[in-house]
Amino acid sequence: VRGLCGTYNWDQQDEFTTPAGDVELGIAAFANKFRVPGTCPASDPVPLDSCDAFAGHRELVEAACAILLGATFQ
Repeated sequence: VRGLCGTYNWDQQDEFTTPAGDVELGIAAFANKFRVPGTCPASDPVPLDSCDAFAGHRELVEAACAILLGATFQ
């Protein structure tokens, strides 16, 4: 099994295996390998700070994180 969710083989050295079979070292380069050209812009090497990009959504994000960190996902 390979893809955006990893390889599921307990080897962290190959988690960023691309569809072509090579292993990327950076998150942005890895994500760009799955991007369909013309559908969205390429990822920057340095991701945006989500708090800066979506300043008005802090409460929504904190509520979503509380769910993900809650008992259901433990």
